[in-house]
Amino acid sequence: MIDESLWNWEHVFAALPDMLWTFLSVTLLVTIVGSAIAAALGLGLELLRRSVPVPVEKVITFLMNFIRMTPLVVQLLFIYFAFVQIDPMVIGIVVFGVHYATFMAEVYRAGIDSVAPGQWEATTALSMSRRRTWTAVIVPQAVRATAPALGNYVISMFKETPFLATITVIDMLGSAQAYGGSHFRYIEVITVAGLLFLAASYPTSLLVTRLEKRLAYT
Repeated sequence: MIDESLWNWEHVFAALPDMLWTFLSVTLLVTIVGSAIAAALGLGLELLRRSVPVPVEKVITFLMNFIRMTPLVVQLLFIYFAFVQIDPMVIGIVVFGVHYATFMAEVYRAGIDSVAPGQWEATTALSMSRRRTWTAVIVPQAVRATAPALGNYVISMFKETPFLATITVIDMLGSAQAYGGSHFRYIEVITVAGLLFLAASYPTSLLVTRLEKRLAYT
């Protein structure tokens, strides 16, 4: 029998409703919306880099590298204190989205570069417009090739949502810590928070792996 001084199920059941609510309303919401922003913005950034003059492309690349190489928590704090009038939740979503967009842009770059030269030659032979070439041939193939890597970044974003606590946004882990601080019971709630993270991220990682294998044979 488990010693109640080490583990008490009553604390688990008492803390679980708030933890599940913050999981759905903060952790999951930031991950989903932030991922959508990152995927769209990342693709836009990569397409932009390929369509502007070289000096402009170098400026964009520098800014992307700056964002990518700066810690996410530093970016959260800077934007939070620079724009105190904006809802911290909105700041969190935007910063997560922009931060991961710089990583996804590099993934898209690799995917676009992996498209066979014959595909480009075929679009030229068919007299396809530049826009049609990108939207109907190049981008679909690039996204298909990079889907597994993009999925891994979504998982990484999900696991970094506890950083939101630095800008006063209470996510699932923050809810667990708040309960632990008020009841002086941390083991139960932190364990449950870890299990919830695992329960959400592990199946997603399996789906990404399955997707990767499926795309490899299609």
